[in-house]
Amino acid sequence: MIRLFSAPSEITDNMIRLSAENTEHIRALRLRPSELFTVFSGEGLDYLCRLGQRGDVSVAEIIETRPSLGEPTIDACVYIALAKGDRLDYAVQKSVELGAGEVVIYPSDRSVATPGDMIKKIARLQRISLETAKQSGRGRIPEVAAAHTFVDAIDRAAKAGLPLFLYECEEKQSMKNALEQHPDARTVSIVSGPEGGFEAHEAESARAAGMLTVTLGPRILRCETAPAAALAAIMYHTGNM
Repeated sequence: MIRLFSAPSEITDNMIRLSAENTEHIRALRLRPSELFTVFSGEGLDYLCRLGQRGDVSVAEIIETRPSLGEPTIDACVYIALAKGDRLDYAVQKSVELGAGEVVIYPSDRSVATPGDMIKKIARLQRISLETAKQSGRGRIPEVAAAHTFVDAIDRAAKAGLPLFLYECEEKQSMKNALEQHPDARTVSIVSGPEGGFEAHEAESARAAGMLTVTLGPRILRCETAPAAALAAIMYHTGNM
């Protein structure tokens, strides 16, 4: 079924004013007046709709309102280190697809990429979040934010009920053990490293802040794969997959 996004300000009790972008999309798909489609506002609700009177493509008539089934029961924030090329795009896309509630981009000592114009970078990644949320049936649009330093990212990530630091040199604590030891955690943070991995002092800083260093197994995962693998494991363990 076609899925569109409309801002909350465009939604009234039983009608939705469709944006120019949505109107163009509906025309391109040649949607018939009798066909149903879904609109979501990013607030956790889905609106089952049909076109307005006489097939007016600028207005959607709300047939039914229901909670979005695409939102997980656990709030996961993914912290992704700056990476080169399209790796960052991929990591953000897959994090949103798998159910992340928020994504934070941060610099790490071994990051190959430079911050550059972070305002433009975050705006582009936020657009990826929006498009991915529409495609994957999410009810919310995860925010993409930036932490200016590694310390800022760790200080924030450590406040989660289950703060996980994905460290390639960790040999004892597995992701599975960490999840089993914190069955009641409703918020999770996942801090994933850059192409070259973390420096030892970064892992020590994370531990000192209260984070749990965990391993994802004997294989070294690429920087764009690790956050998706960790998030998938969390969603599976918590019954969200």
